[in-house]
Amino acid sequence: MYDHIGLRVGNLDASVRFYTAALAPLGFVLCSRDDSGAGFGPKGEPALWLHLHKGAASTGAHVAFRAPDHAAIKQFHAEGLKAGGRDNGGAGARADYSPTYYAAFLIDPDGNNVEAVCT
Repeated sequence: MYDHIGLRVGNLDASVRFYTAALAPLGFVLCSRDDSGAGFGPKGEPALWLHLHKGAASTGAHVAFRAPDHAAIKQFHAEGLKAGGRDNGGAGARADYSPTYYAAFLIDPDGNNVEAVCT
């Protein structure tokens, strides 16, 4: 439930490769791209904006995307790893969050914690 989020990235190509792969199972696509940034979301509705930033590295953010089902979360995790993400918690139940919480976590190329979740 957000309108849009902007993340600073140090390597736009690596980030676009990661988010293209990791978000495809969740139904999100690359909507916009130029030399300074890229936008992802449902077709024609970018809501995640990546902005090329050559300054000091940030401390990282946490972004959670809704997934339609457990299979999409497993695929999000697998595709994100193949595209350069690092594991931060494989697909599985998170009963400590809620009895029906199911999620996977990745670290993107810039150190942001990216989650796919369904409840």
